[in-house]
Amino acid sequence: MTSYDSKKISDIHQHLHSELPSDPALRVKALESLLVEKGMVDSGAIDAWIDLYAEEIGPKRGARVVAKSWVDPAFRARLLADGTAAISEFGYQGHATGHLVAVENTPKIHNLVVCTLCSCYPFSLLGMSPGWYKSQEYRARAVRDPRGVLKEFGVALGDDVEIRVWDSTAELRYLVVPERPAGTDGMNEDALATLVTRNSMIGTDRNLKAGA
Repeated sequence: MTSYDSKKISDIHQHLHSELPSDPALRVKALESLLVEKGMVDSGAIDAWIDLYAEEIGPKRGARVVAKSWVDPAFRARLLADGTAAISEFGYQGHATGHLVAVENTPKIHNLVVCTLCSCYPFSLLGMSPGWYKSQEYRARAVRDPRGVLKEFGVALGDDVEIRVWDSTAELRYLVVPERPAGTDGMNEDALATLVTRNSMIGTDRNLKAGA
């Protein structure tokens, strides 16, 4: 039977902390180097995943979906009717976007997404979730005081604007479709996509602007 040596475990714990630098980025790099050295991961694969999420996925996929909904009314209707089927037209379907529901902002309606249980998030559309989305404070207050939370993000809404809060789960994810900014009639789909922010697709950003 395997024995438990508390002193040995403590020594290993101390050794790890003494060897790893305090800066999080350096600690990640040190851990990566160790795993590569032991042949457990391939550095090229890690770089490819980082590039994929930073450059291709990030919020860019979601922005492309939103931009297409702005210029293509038929696609917008499909997106609002069945988000999962609509994004499959881009090849974006996957585990983290299964059962995707798209909800649209209007002059009288603002949508806000939260995950009260953990941090469920459509990362294949929006990239890695921001730290504040995973925080206990946001998860609790977004439901209890959505107007107050939005105000802290710089979104001040009048009493005539209804706020709808959507609670994500492991089976159900949400995408907010923000309103198209004024003065963008002459912009094509690619240009429009550059105006869409990650926060606007979560609901903590509202008034997008051309040239912003």
